[in-house]
Amino acid sequence: MDIVGISKKEQEAIFRVTAAILHLGNVEFAKGKEVDSSVLKDDKAKFHLKMTAELLMYDCFESPIVLTIKSLLLSVVINLGLCIRCDPVGLQDALCKRVMVTPEEVIKRTLDPLSATFSRDGLAKTIYSRLFDWLVDKINVSIGQDATSKSLIGVLDIYGFESFKNNSFEQFCINFTNEKLQQHFNQHVFKMEQEEYKKEAIDWSYIEFVDNQDVLDLIEKKPGGIIALLDEACMFPKSTHETFANKLYQTFKNHKRFIKPKLSRTDFTIGHYAGEVQYQSDQFLDKNKDYVVPEHQDLLSVSKCSFVAGLFPPVAEESSKSSKFSSIGSRFKLQLQQLMETLNATEPHYVRCVKPNNKLKHSIFENVNILQQLRCGGVLEAIRISCAGYPTRRPFFEFINRFGLLAPEALAGSNFDEKMACAKILEKLGLSGFQIGKTKVFLRAGQMAELDARRSEVLSGAASVIQRRIRTHIANQQFTASRKASVFLQSFCRGRLACKKFDELKRIAAAIKIEKHVRKWRAWVAYTRLRVSVLAVQTCLRAIEARKRFRHRKETKAAIKIQTCWRCHKNTAYYKRLKKGSIVTQCGWRGRIARRELRKLKMASRETGALKEAKDKLEKQLEDLTWRLQLEKRLRADLEEEKKQETLKFLNSLEAMQKKLDEATAVAVKEREAARKAIDEAPAVVEEKKIVIEDTKKVESLTIEVGDLKTSWQSEKKRADDLEECCEERRKKLEETEKKVIHLQESMSRLEEKLNNLELENKVFRHQAVSMAPNKFLSGRSRSIMQRTDSGTFNVDTRASTSPRSPSMNRDFADFDDKPQKWLDEKQIENQELLIRCIAQHLGFAGNRPIAACIIYKCLLQWRSFEVEKTSVFDRIIQTIGNAIEKSQDNNDVLAYWLSNASTLLLLLQRTLKASGAASGIGPQRRRSSAALFGRMTTVSSSFRGTPHGIDLTFVSGSLGSGAEGYTKVEAKYPALLFKQQLTAYVEKIYGMIRDNLKKEISPLLGLCIQAPRISRASLAKGSSRSVSSTAQQSLIAHWQGIVKSFGSFLNILKTNHVPPFLVRKVFTQVFSFVNVQLFNSLLLRRECCSFSNGEYVKAGLAEIEHWCYNATDEYAGSAWDELKHIRQAIAFLVIHQKPKKTLDEISHDICPVLSVQQLYRISTMYWDDKYGTHSVSADVISSMRAMMTEENNLVSNSFLLDDDSSIPFSVDDISRSMDQLEISDIEPPPLIRENSGFSFLLPRIENHTPAT
Repeated sequence: MDIVGISKKEQEAIFRVTAAILHLGNVEFAKGKEVDSSVLKDDKAKFHLKMTAELLMYDCFESPIVLTIKSLLLSVVINLGLCIRCDPVGLQDALCKRVMVTPEEVIKRTLDPLSATFSRDGLAKTIYSRLFDWLVDKINVSIGQDATSKSLIGVLDIYGFESFKNNSFEQFCINFTNEKLQQHFNQHVFKMEQEEYKKEAIDWSYIEFVDNQDVLDLIEKKPGGIIALLDEACMFPKSTHETFANKLYQTFKNHKRFIKPKLSRTDFTIGHYAGEVQYQSDQFLDKNKDYVVPEHQDLLSVSKCSFVAGLFPPVAEESSKSSKFSSIGSRFKLQLQQLMETLNATEPHYVRCVKPNNKLKHSIFENVNILQQLRCGGVLEAIRISCAGYPTRRPFFEFINRFGLLAPEALAGSNFDEKMACAKILEKLGLSGFQIGKTKVFLRAGQMAELDARRSEVLSGAASVIQRRIRTHIANQQFTASRKASVFLQSFCRGRLACKKFDELKRIAAAIKIEKHVRKWRAWVAYTRLRVSVLAVQTCLRAIEARKRFRHRKETKAAIKIQTCWRCHKNTAYYKRLKKGSIVTQCGWRGRIARRELRKLKMASRETGALKEAKDKLEKQLEDLTWRLQLEKRLRADLEEEKKQETLKFLNSLEAMQKKLDEATAVAVKEREAARKAIDEAPAVVEEKKIVIEDTKKVESLTIEVGDLKTSWQSEKKRADDLEECCEERRKKLEETEKKVIHLQESMSRLEEKLNNLELENKVFRHQAVSMAPNKFLSGRSRSIMQRTDSGTFNVDTRASTSPRSPSMNRDFADFDDKPQKWLDEKQIENQELLIRCIAQHLGFAGNRPIAACIIYKCLLQWRSFEVEKTSVFDRIIQTIGNAIEKSQDNNDVLAYWLSNASTLLLLLQRTLKASGAASGIGPQRRRSSAALFGRMTTVSSSFRGTPHGIDLTFVSGSLGSGAEGYTKVEAKYPALLFKQQLTAYVEKIYGMIRDNLKKEISPLLGLCIQAPRISRASLAKGSSRSVSSTAQQSLIAHWQGIVKSFGSFLNILKTNHVPPFLVRKVFTQVFSFVNVQLFNSLLLRRECCSFSNGEYVKAGLAEIEHWCYNATDEYAGSAWDELKHIRQAIAFLVIHQKPKKTLDEISHDICPVLSVQQLYRISTMYWDDKYGTHSVSADVISSMRAMMTEENNLVSNSFLLDDDSSIPFSVDDISRSMDQLEISDIEPPPLIRENSGFSFLLPRIENHTPAT
């Protein structure tokens, strides 16, 4: 520990924590007095518990003497039977009790001895795990890794696959890691081999290798992998290893890599890359659990020992509220994923270690064992792939350097081409099958050995020449040595003579040297005197020259500075002129563009104004015609009543006619008053026109002709018939006019909606910033109340408060803002909570209308949530929907229920909401009648006071039942618009989940539907009897019937949940497109599928699907059958007779007009007749197809496969146009909120509102 940088105090703390873990393991529990309670078993257990608390809860850095004394005192206290209230009590409570926090109170629950033992073991494991993590972090810090380094060199050491007699959870994790690393090794090595061929641009074919992705999916895939099932089993307290094993057997009974042993009920076998390994699941659950108890965390985090407290830092509030369960397998999977990400980000190099023998001795090699290790490690597979390609490769320079001596003529000259030289060398040696890339030479297996043999021959000949030369050199050296010895003897003799002469010359040189030094001293004295004089003269001259240079530099610097200032001034003036000219030019150009845009906007505004005027005129005409039609209907009813009474009481006709005259007069007066009232209440823009009432003229004529009634009865009857025909004609014209008006209103509403969306994108964030800037000190609820006051909700109170005669009203308003505000907020929060709890349940449907969506819409509209700046109800609704679909991603029934509710709610929002301030001046929405405005004010005021039972929801119930024009447009704020966008996203998400679930359900069957079983095909080919043929036919289309059954059950689920038919059609259209892509691509990729009998098999299956589409009707199936056009035309080509007689024009235009030339060529070349032995199309047609593909090769892609489209094929406008109007005023609220007074507005109205006279 000293070496890795752990101090003495930290070592002492480590030993204390280790001792505490050992003491904690000796603590035992017995059953307590209460039910399901536990206490310490004996004094020994108490001693170990108190020692554990002493070691963990007090200062870790005390001296050993103090610790010894404390231990002795603790033992004495225990022996005396004294009870001390300290941290051991808290530790015992943490082990024997659990705290459950509820919204109302905190409940303490005792644990039985077995649960207390599990709690003790969990605490020991947690402490040991934290201590181990601390040691790892400490060692990593002491090593001194550079966290900012851009490069990483790491060594990953792993033994390999493990297969023992008993394989548990540890071997499972190790083998899972080896599967991951083996996949990485395969992909890296084989990919590197093929990338080398691509890089060098040589001719090569794709090399297939074994992939173990199916084993990895079996282990780690969500939500159906082994690890996911293990985590799910660990979450349930009553789960055992037997239930876990049975879950595995049921889930993976058809998986080819999962094998159930015959002689065991809890074991399972996995076919790994290296072989099959049998695992025992007895301890999988215990080894996978990793509980962190909050009581343990809270107890140890407040320890007086800083080391222990550091091991258990305080947990954040968010994490404390999360689930207490964590899985060892999930953590191991996450760490392995991080390791694979690190390996993928680096350039790996592999070192394969092979164990030569099991005896652990040298020079012993077990061939079978070594071969098995090489096969399991993928080395043999890598060698096979390398031999299948070009195992030997050399760069041009290295190849020429090694084998250039075999063809020296190829290296003639100094600027020879290396690639051409390599080719010449190989051609000279007569080799074949080699490849020359851009920078390397690729050789087949054995060619390098042949080159080395030829090179050895050339080198052997050269060695003979070299040996001859070396022997000549050795003889020359011997002669030179003899001559050197004789010369040395001669030189010795001559040296002795020269020494004598040297002594004489030495004495002469000494005399000359003495004379030289004397002469040198005399010359040095004279030179020194002269040098001093010369230096003085040079100093003066150099000073004068330096002053001249300094003066010149100073003048030059001043001139440069003056020139700089002048040039700067000149460039600045030029820049200003240039800038001014560019600005003028830009202003002119921008003004020109702006005028052009202004003209376009004016033209658009004129067109919009014309549409508005036309719409206003049509609305006015519609009102006139509606009023006249109603009046004429009433007159017709009165005339029929008159005819009946005249027939029965002809003798008393005068009295009866007088009564009828009085009734007609009263009706005319009422109608005249109703017309006058309607004209008075009409908008001011509408021009008043004189309405001619023909019924009144008839009544006046009847008054005049009372006396002549008997004589004019026939004429009156004829006149009534004419009037009936006229009414019928007018009714037809009125219906046509109504259709035109509805069409114009729909187009206008679409234009208004698009305009709102465009303006909303530019103004919504600006509006949010403006609304957040003022009155920041107000809460969201206060601002919403003030906005209601500004919009006219409390206009009466506002006018009263502004009057100078009512000062008490100001005090009342002040009290209103202070006291009721809190009550209102609490009331609204309670209502929202009740609404969320209500919609979280399955409320069902009222007819074909989802109750939850209607209730949400009514509540939001009543609470005016769309018009407030800040609210949380939208987020809670979205969260409720999200939680519901996340919990039931595979439950199509739940997903269909929420798709129906979400789409209905989105439809209501689409037809109700409009952008705030964006569409306030568009169309007739700018004008509101005074009666509607008063009704709106009354409703809002009543809802603010508590919403009595007898309230009249003018803008909720009344408007929703009157068609498209009856929806009251609400100016939505930013939260409402954001809620609409989130709801749109959830509709698309749920739609995609339902579609993908259906695809997953039918995907296994599609692989079986493209090719007929051989046994059934043979029985059909023989066809000895009708019964045998019918039985074989039924067995053939069993898979197709399974798909049709899936379609039928899926459609029933959607119908049961009243999903809009538009969405149902879109789902089946995309699923049929998926079926078309899968079947067609399988047909093109598998030759055994392009046969005559297989075409008949697929044709029979398609007939089943067509029959299902016919039964499903166009309302739900739509154009889904047309999505199978590729596979239908391909099957039609397979089963057609006399193919050689068909021309290319007939095939491409009559039989298969949708298929491309590449697809037709693929099917024609792969076709084979296993039933009649006929041939495919003629050779001329094949050559024509090939020619057409050659011509189109440069223009279009030659890919003949289809792609599946998984995008969302609809928009909000499509849903709005496809769905009918909804009447939601008569929806009964659920029982949960029916009796609540705050939701009384949801109750349907019983009384009918009659117009005021």
